[in-house]
Amino acid sequence: MTNTNIDRETLRELADDGNETAMDRLADLADAAGDLGELSELLDEGSMRAGFLLTRRAVANGDLRELQRISDAGYDEAGSELDRLLKAPADGQRD
Repeated sequence: MTNTNIDRETLRELADDGNETAMDRLADLADAAGDLGELSELLDEGSMRAGFLLTRRAVANGDLRELQRISDAGYDEAGSELDRLLKAPADGQRD
């Protein structure tokens, strides 16, 4: 059986060497811990998984500014979600 209990330091070293799977794993760990700072850092380093996880949180919270920031950082889906939320009819609006 393989050891799946890899320490964060090893993951960080692998991610720093360009290993995208290690970066994705770090993003998942940060998300599970609710560490938005680390997720944001991973996004800034180019982690699309971190972008996905941050976008999911921002959509759930209706945080338009955060969606714009995530989009500006390079995760295009955040821009799509931002547009979708901006185009959605306001609650109670009549046609």
